[in-house]
Amino acid sequence: MTDDQQKIKVLIADDHVLLRNALASLIDRFLTCRVVFEAGNGLEVMKCLKSGNIPDIILLDLNMPEMDGFETAEQLQLQYPDIKVMAVTMYDSELSLIRLLQFSVKGFLRKDIQPAELKTAIETLHREGYYHSNYLGSKLSGLFIKGKENKRKIDEALLQEEELIFLKHAATDKTYKEIAMNMALSPRAIDRLRDQLFVKLDVKSRVGLAIYAVKNGIIRF
Repeated sequence: MTDDQQKIKVLIADDHVLLRNALASLIDRFLTCRVVFEAGNGLEVMKCLKSGNIPDIILLDLNMPEMDGFETAEQLQLQYPDIKVMAVTMYDSELSLIRLLQFSVKGFLRKDIQPAELKTAIETLHREGYYHSNYLGSKLSGLFIKGKENKRKIDEALLQEEELIFLKHAATDKTYKEIAMNMALSPRAIDRLRDQLFVKLDVKSRVGLAIYAVKNGIIRF
C-alpha cells in the first residue's frame, strides 16, 4: 500500500468555492490526509459517492443550496452509515446539534478554529469515531443534563417533519392560505401548526418563527 493510500480520505462539502479550495489546500498539506473530492452541495456529495468515490470522512457545511447539510447528513445515515461525518458550521444552537446527532453525525467543529485543531479533529474522528471542539463539547454535554429546563429544550428541538416544512414556508412572503395549498392541508390545520410552534418554540409571531428558523439553520436566505 502506498503512502497516499494510507492517508485519511476526506470529502469537503461547502458551497463557498474560495473557502472550499483553501480548506482543501490546507488539508492536503497534512501528512495524514488527502482530499478526494470537493462538493458544492449535498446532491454533488451523493453523486460522488454513487460513483464509488467513498471517503473516510466528510467535512459537511450545513448552509448549502439545493440540498443542505441536514438533508445530506440524513441521507448519509441511511445510505452510507460507515462514513464519518464532521459538521463544520457556525450554527451551534441546541436545535442544530440535536438534529445532527439524530443523523449520527459524530464530529462537530466551528468554522473559526485554528488549522492545528482541524488536523486533530480529522485524525481523532477517524481513529476514535467522534470529535467535538471544547466549545461545542460543553454545549453537547449540556443537552443531556437532567432537569426540567433541559427536557424542554430537547422537546422543542425534536420538530416533526411537517413542522419543519411549515417553518420553511412561514419564513417566506406566502400567505397562510398559500402555505396550506403548498402543504396540501386545510387552513385550520395550518393554524394549528402555527399555534403549536408558537408554544413549542416560545415565540409570539410569524416574524418570531422566521427568526428562529434562520438562527437555527432551518432556512437560508
